[in-house]
This record gives sequence, C-alpha cells and structure tokens, in this order.
Amino acid sequence: MAPLHFLILLAIVSPIAGAGAYYSSAAGFFAFRPIGPYYCSTTGNYTYKSLYQVNLGKLMEDLQSGAIANRAGLDYAVAGEAPDAVFGLTMCYADRNWTQCQGCLQAATTGVELLCPYSRQMKAREDACVLRYSNESFFSVADLTSAFHVSDNETSITDFAGVNATLWSLMSRLAAEAAVSKLRLAKGSQVYKGSQGTSQVIYGLAQCTRDLNASECSRCLTFFVEELLSIPSDWINDAVRGYSCNVAYKIGEDFDSSIPPAIASAPMAPLALAQPPDLFHAKDPSPRTRPMLGIVGGVTAGSIAFVICTGILVCILVRHRKIKARELEVGMFDDDPLQDNMFEKGTGPRRFRYSELATAASFFSDDEKLGEGGFGSVYKGYLKDLDLRVAIKRVSKSSQQGRKEYISEVKIISRLRHRNLVQLIGWCHGGGELLLVYELMPNGSLNSHIHSQNNVLSWQLRHDIVLGVGSALLYLHQEWEQCVLHRDIKPSNILLDASFNAKLGDFGLARMVDHERQAHTTALAGTMGYMDPECMLSGSASTTSDVYSFGVVLLEIACGRRPIVVVQDSEEYATMHLVQWVWGFFGRGRIIDAADTRLNGEFDGDEMERVMITALWCAHPDRTLRPSIRQAISVLRMEAPLPNLPTNMPVATFMAPMHHSQAESGATTSSSSGSAGTKHSSIRAKTSSLPR
Repeated sequence: MAPLHFLILLAIVSPIAGAGAYYSSAAGFFAFRPIGPYYCSTTGNYTYKSLYQVNLGKLMEDLQSGAIANRAGLDYAVAGEAPDAVFGLTMCYADRNWTQCQGCLQAATTGVELLCPYSRQMKAREDACVLRYSNESFFSVADLTSAFHVSDNETSITDFAGVNATLWSLMSRLAAEAAVSKLRLAKGSQVYKGSQGTSQVIYGLAQCTRDLNASECSRCLTFFVEELLSIPSDWINDAVRGYSCNVAYKIGEDFDSSIPPAIASAPMAPLALAQPPDLFHAKDPSPRTRPMLGIVGGVTAGSIAFVICTGILVCILVRHRKIKARELEVGMFDDDPLQDNMFEKGTGPRRFRYSELATAASFFSDDEKLGEGGFGSVYKGYLKDLDLRVAIKRVSKSSQQGRKEYISEVKIISRLRHRNLVQLIGWCHGGGELLLVYELMPNGSLNSHIHSQNNVLSWQLRHDIVLGVGSALLYLHQEWEQCVLHRDIKPSNILLDASFNAKLGDFGLARMVDHERQAHTTALAGTMGYMDPECMLSGSASTTSDVYSFGVVLLEIACGRRPIVVVQDSEEYATMHLVQWVWGFFGRGRIIDAADTRLNGEFDGDEMERVMITALWCAHPDRTLRPSIRQAISVLRMEAPLPNLPTNMPVATFMAPMHHSQAESGATTSSSSGSAGTKHSSIRAKTSSLPR
C-alpha cells in the first residue's frame, strides 16, 4: 500500500502547487468523458508552452467554433506549420440532437489537454461526438482500429433472426447511399413484418467523416455494419461508433438527429460558457475593494484546488479497486481446472507466463501491432527461449465475446493438426490479460492482398489458396475425429505464410459436433456477407453454412470484389450480393467476364470457370442443393464434372420472394426463374454419384 499512499500524496500536492496557473485559463470545468477505449500517444510528447501546444490550443478553438458555426457538427483543419503542425477533426454523431452535439464539441475541445496531457496524438469518442488530433495528417484515410457498441439494453424483440435479416438489408443500403452522398450521411427506414402479422419500423443511420472519399467511406461503413450485426442481441437500439464512421439503428422510434439541425430564426449561440475575467483590460478596483477581492480570490483558488485533489484521490482509489477486482477475476480464471488440465498435456500448445509474452511483444507497444479485429489486437513477438517469431493475440477484456472466444480457441484449435490451419503455440490467462500465441504469418491475411491496388496476387497463387482453404475445411468437416464448424470463414481469417500457403485461423466462433449430426443450433454468429442467409433466420449452423461462406470467399478471390457490390442503375447506385452479381454473368453465358480485371486476362480460363461455378454451387440459396466440401474440391481439382446450375439464380426456399428494391443487399434472395424447380432436380441428379 506504500506506493499507493505515495501516489495519493503526490496527486494532492502537485495540483495545489500549480492550481493558480492551471485555472487561470478558465473559470469553468468541462468534463470530456470518452466511451470505450481511447488513444493518447506516449512517445515524443510536446512540452509546456511549446509551439505545438500553442497550435493545439488554436486548433481546438477553431474546430469548436467551426463545427458549431457551420451548423453541421463537423470540422477538420490544421494549425501551424511543420514540424509543429497539428491536424485535427471533430464530428457529431448524427443520431444525437443538436444540443447534445454542441455540448460534446465544447467539452471535447476544452478538456482534451486534461484527457491526454502533452500527447502529440489523441483519438477519443464521447457519446455524441468524436475528436482526434495528430502531428501527422490522417485525413482521407478511414480509421478502423476501434469500433465501440453503444446500446440500449431494453428487451422487446422476440424474432431476433427475422429482425436481423431486415437490419442487414436496411443497413447495407444505407452504407452504400452514405458513401456516395455529399454529406457522407444516409438515414432511412424499413418495415419488418413478423411471422405473427405484426410489423415494426426499423430506422437506420450510416455516417462517415466528410474528409473520406466514397471508396474509403464505403470500406469503413461495410466494416462497421458487419460489426453492428456481428453480435446477436435483443436490443431495440444499437450503435457502433468509431473515429471515422458511425452506424446506428432504432426500432419503433426515429432518431432525434443533429444533422441537419433545425434552422432557427436567429443563429444558435454556443452553450453558455463561463468566461475568464479580463485581467489585462479590467478597470483597476478601488483600494477599499482590493482586500475583499483578495479574500474571495484566495477562497476560490483554495476551493478549486480542494475539488481537484478530491477528484484525483477518488479516481486513484477507484482505479486501485478495479485492478484488485481484475486480479481476483483472473485468479479465478487461472484456477479453472478444465483449461489447465486440458492443455498442459502432450507436446501441443503450452501455457506461457504473462511476463514472457509481454516481454516478447515489447509490452504490447503500438510499434509491434499487426492489426485489430472484433475481439482484440494482434502483436508481433519474439520468444527467445524457442527462437521463434510469433503473433500474440490480446483478447479484448471489454468484448462480450472475449472470454468465450478465448476458451473456444484454446479448446478447439489446440487439438487440430493440418498444414492449412494456423498453429496455436500457446496461451496465457494472467496479469489481467487473455493471450493466444500463434505461428507468425509473414504475409498477413488474404484480405490485405486480394483487395490491394498495388500488389495484385497472381492467379496461380489464388488458385493454390482456394485449394488450401478447401483442404482445411475438408479436414474440419470430415477427416478429424469430430466435425468442426468454423462459422466465420472470410478472407481476414485466412492467413498466408512466407510462401503464400493459405492457413485458416480464428476459431473463436467454432463449435464441435458429432459427424452424424453436422449441425449446431445457437445464437447468430458469423460475419454479414459471408453468413448463410438461412442461418440468420434459423440460428442453425451446419457444414452447409460453412460451405456457403467458402463459396463467397471463392468468388471474392476470383473477382477481387467484396461480398457487397455497388452497381449503378441509370443515375442511381444500388447494392447487391456478390453471389447474385456473378450469377448474372453466368446466366448470360459470360461468367469469365466477372473475373478480376486487375489480372489482365492472365489466368487459366478452365480453372477460373471451375472456381466461379463451384462457388455459385456452394452458395446456392437452397442449402439442400449445395455440395459437401469433398464434392466441391473434386470439381476444383478437375476430378469431377461441373455441376448443372440454373441460368437464373433461384429464390431461397426458406422465405418469400422479394421485389428488387427489397433484395438489393442480395444476402438472402434473388430473382426467380420459371425453370428453377427443374434445374434444382438436375443438380441433385448430377451430384448424386459423388461421395459426400
């Protein structure tokens, strides 16, 4: 307790010593309370009264006044010149009203130096706005490093899957509209009709910062919509806020929106702020009033210092209690006999001490960060005792799924051995952390390569990756002692080693079932765009739902396009699913035209055709007509003939047909065909001779 007492004493003495200087700039105090994680740089800090601090102060004033004066709740600017230039941006979240917007803008820009003292870079979100600044320009590039849920925990939804399907259609459409909007904002609604005849209006909103172009805005919103709908919930309101994007929905009630605000007859003044006295131009008080002013000033300064010290003391005590509670929680987890007994056996993954992994990853510094996902960040590391470079996944403690993902990952992937699966080296639950250690994949994820404009993957590498992922899935579904349902197959979970060999990873959502069963009924899990539409309604994951995801990934590899395709219809933009888009080319007898144009025709035409037709087969709307993974691989390896698919994409059999405007997202339905029934039977006849 001695160090804690010393810190408390230091906290009390320091503010008193500098209280007069600190509060000479303002007579009021505005609290900026970030939601979720926020970032303050810790290296290369600026110094007190330096030019950088002066420029930062000017920038904050400009951002606040600019965002309020332009009545849009957004402004971005730069103050000063290099090397002391400060780039900044602030934006109000459009699902908050104008009063909340102004209050947040003022609190954020006023309190930023309290939140991140002397930091050259800072990023933080409040409930109603976002603020960030840096010594380097970040404009025009979407920041996806942090996405934080802000939810209403009221429970009134019964048909979760049906509502989620409507939400996916609505939010996908709004994301596409916002990306091409001048305001980088789209709001809209869609009616959900329940199975009991009831209906509800779902309101949605998608928003980017206006420094982003259409492509970056689309990339950001696609990620945030997936994040918004990735965790099944029964919340009637939910939002995911980030540094560059914001997506939200409300059921049964429209947003009290800040953008565009209602125009008043006179300009709206900023919220009333207490102004500091003008010490340089105020009239000199008479000698009679001077003693009284001195007493008042002394009492005021003392009161302010007392309030500051009390606040700091409370913060330290609360933080101390949280640390103790976290240590207790981790201690309980460390004693979990299931985990310890299960993974200390044999020559498989072993348990590491927290100190080993923290040292290996340079104490998780930003310089070692490889990336960030929905459940945590990944860092490079070097284990000296093993002479091995590794990737260390630091599971987010704030994630609702974090602990479940950690346990699932260790329980499942540690028992699997295949050349196309990422190898788990070890694990750790200590020091208040949940850590997973993998072999390092030098070439990162497939997602970072397949959509790169600078380094285009050759067709030969792509084809090898297709066969590698298929081989991994065959092992999981049919060749291991139990059937493993991955439930989240997508390019970002496919990693590439030094030779670009594909390795499937991230088993946080995976489940093991008996081979005879091959299905698992659970809450909705997976990533929108790759998820079997029927799973969204039934909640039942199976080998066929994994095959569907595999099919979407195959199309993404062959076409170089993401699952949601933006198409131009006359002068308007619309969205459709990649499966629907490619099936259109197939129906016209020109499926090769859907191939990635960046390949410049440098590919084997037979291989390309087989990959795309097999992908359509795997993503067939009727799961009973999809192939097993063994059948799909046989076609890809040219060991079996191509399947006979219908010219027009069939309508899904688990829900009623939709007209075009409802089916823009393309995740669940498409245009129907009068011959769909006969074509279905021809697929069944064609594939019946193949072993499943």
